[in-house]
Amino acid sequence: MKPIQSELKAWMKKNKNFQTSYQNIRKEVLDDPSIKHFLANHPELTSEIIDKHLIKLYEYKSQSKQCDRCKSLGGCQNMIQGYSPVLEADNNDIRLSYEKCHKRLEEEQNEQQQKLIQSLYMPKEILQARISDVIQDEHRSNALGKVLDFLEASKQELPKKGLYLYGSFGVGKTYLLGAIANELKKLEYSISLIYMPEFVREIKSSFKDDSFNEKVDFFKKADILMLDDMGAEMQSAWFRDEVLGSVLQYRMMEGLPVFITSNYDLDQLEQELSTTRNGVEQVKAGRIIERIKQVTTDVKLSGPNRRS
Repeated sequence: MKPIQSELKAWMKKNKNFQTSYQNIRKEVLDDPSIKHFLANHPELTSEIIDKHLIKLYEYKSQSKQCDRCKSLGGCQNMIQGYSPVLEADNNDIRLSYEKCHKRLEEEQNEQQQKLIQSLYMPKEILQARISDVIQDEHRSNALGKVLDFLEASKQELPKKGLYLYGSFGVGKTYLLGAIANELKKLEYSISLIYMPEFVREIKSSFKDDSFNEKVDFFKKADILMLDDMGAEMQSAWFRDEVLGSVLQYRMMEGLPVFITSNYDLDQLEQELSTTRNGVEQVKAGRIIERIKQVTTDVKLSGPNRRS
């Protein structure tokens, strides 16, 4: 057993180091500009109160305030990721709490907005399309003017007519559709973005689980309906009249806009829609085209094939 005197001296030496460290930390904390600003606004806080809550002040000092030291939410260095410390003085007491930082709020807003876009079989690239990329493309200037007019009007009230974007294969119709969807979600509109060939198969398969009416109603009532690559699907008279016709009729009556992309102009699409297993049904196809005209404005998209 070590003599008690040597044990006491060792404790005193250790205690002295502790006191020195404490004073250094105290000085470091009180010299911090944010702490100085806080204390200057609360002169009622005495040295005794400050010393009592020095650990809170140190915790506040050592962390990022509203992302000033963080490049991203994933790179947040705070004790609670995505939360920024807040100091408050209350009845001669110091309180430390946390609030969501700017980057967490942005992330949550993006997640909430992304939920507004319901898509069927659309590539990830399309769901991340940006209107800023489209603006730089001179080949899309004609269509872009119509798109920007629609987006500007949507800030006040949703227009009753969308766009029928047609043009040859690979000119960027689907990408433009995705860019429009991403702008509209910022305005809190719900959007159904659908790849038509898969939409046909989805509707047919819905009879197996009795979800046909539910799915058709969903597409009828979305704020904005987007149908990509119309005319590419294997057409049936039943789908044309009972599904597509029903959806377009409802949206026409309710003044809900539709966006459609196709490789065909409206005359060519009418010919495609008229040809079924039952033969040529020009009148019924014509009804669909008239409904499309009621809910869209046709715009030709030209330019080089970006997929080649």
